[in-house]
Order: sequence, then structure tokens, then C-alpha cells
Amino acid sequence: MAEVIGVRFKSVGKIYYFDPDGAVMNEGDSVIVETARGVECGEVAMANRQVDDDNIVKPLKKVIRIATPADFKQIESNKKKEKEAFDICLKKIAQHKLDMKLIDVEYTFDNNKILFYFTADGRVDFRELVKDLASVFRTRIELRQIGVRDEAKMLGGLGVCGKPFCCSTFLGEFQPVSIKMAKEQGLSLNPAKISGTCGRLMCCLKYEQEAYEDLLRVTPKVGAYVQTQDGKGTVVEVNLLTGRLKVKLNKNDGAARDYHKDEVKLLKDAQIRVDNAEFEALKDIVE
Repeated sequence: MAEVIGVRFKSVGKIYYFDPDGAVMNEGDSVIVETARGVECGEVAMANRQVDDDNIVKPLKKVIRIATPADFKQIESNKKKEKEAFDICLKKIAQHKLDMKLIDVEYTFDNNKILFYFTADGRVDFRELVKDLASVFRTRIELRQIGVRDEAKMLGGLGVCGKPFCCSTFLGEFQPVSIKMAKEQGLSLNPAKISGTCGRLMCCLKYEQEAYEDLLRVTPKVGAYVQTQDGKGTVVEVNLLTGRLKVKLNKNDGAARDYHKDEVKLLKDAQIRVDNAEFEALKDIVE
């Protein structure tokens, strides 16, 4: 076991472990630590606790110090520099006629590196741009291409539900979502209905997936062959939340009748699959 604290460098970001070096730190404290990209200021998201050695990536770096008033002034100064660097980079991108969209600029706490985040449809040859920026700022420059989900997380906004993006308010890391999830939840496979503002499948498809999987284990699926009190038939419609089924009977000219899942006996279940045509129609919203 090892004593650690958890530090987050963005308001909604991944938590990294650091060695508190014997100091007691509380959630919300600001600390100066050394990271892979240099000295950074982060916020304690997890106070001192014991963690199993198997959950730690060694070597565990120690906290340099708790942030001081001078450190906070440095952070404010960096924020002003970031705005200036953003405007300068926009002009340089235009001069080099590069097909890229600048999203954000970030100075490391110690000013040893400036990171420029951008999106682009394909690969961008930005070598000349890096040289140009390095000559202006006289420090290390890193251009990092990000995806549309990361862009939404950085910029924020309102989702189709009318609430702020989950990714920019509480989702530390993106969870995998799939077209099959939407199909299992009985949602319309319409890109406009199941994609977020970023143009990709909505992250919230993940939230209730386990509940739907539990219901699917005890509910005949569309296409299942069942025995009803009126004879055998095929399930043609399912409401997972209410447990109601519509069954097309083999007799009575194939009339469909309504039953509860507890009123039928499953003879042969069906499977929910995403066929090639559905996937092709929706591939643009899949990560």
C-alpha cells in the first residue's frame, strides 16, 4: 500500500496519483507537481488515502509544494498569454493556408511549453507553422490534433437535452458507445436523434445500458418465437420498460395481439444485430 493524493489538471479531467510526501492535503487544495510535460499546477480531487501498489504507475512523483499566492499570479499571467497566443496562432494558420481549426491554447505552468489544440478533417503538415510559432514565442511548441468529442469537452455548450454537455461538466473520461446500444434501447436509428452536438453518438447511451441489458435477458426480442394462450407466434414489437409485447400469431390470419412478457413462453429467442446497411447509414457518427 502507498499513500497518495489524486490531482486533476482540468475542471473535468482525469485524476492522477502523486505522493504527498508526508503532507496532509484536502480536496480543493492547489498543488504544484512535476508531470510528464513539465511543472504544472493542479487541484486536489482526492485527499490523502492508501492505495494498493497494483493501482499505481511507478515511479510515483512527489508533490513539490502547495500553491502559493505567487503561483496563482503566475497562473493568471499564463491565462493572459494564452489569449494572446491564440490570436497569434490564428493569424499564422491563415498565413500558411492550413486547413485546421484552432480550439485552445495552453501554457505549462513553468512556461517551458505551449500546447496548441486543433481539429482537422485529415492529416495536416504543420512543420512550418511550428517553426514560425517557435520563432515568435522562443519556447517549445506542441501542436496536438484532437477529435470532435475532445473539442466539445474543451469548448462546452448545451446538449440536445438542454443541459450543459456531460463531457464538460462531470465525465472525466469518454465511455465507449455503439449503434447496438441505441438499437437495444429501442431508439430510432436516426442520426439526428442519437447524436450529440459534437456529431457523434451521445455519451448518455451508456448510462442506462446495463438496465436495458438486464431487461433484454428476461424479455423476448423482436423476432422471437413464443407460445401464447392463443397459440404460437412471432414477436413483432417490444416495449422493454413496460414488458408489453405484440405477437403475430400463426393462426387467425396472422393477427397481432398484445401480451405481457409474463403471459408468454419463450420457444426460440432472437438476437439484436446491427446490419451492414444500418452501420453504413450511421458510420459518420461512430467514433
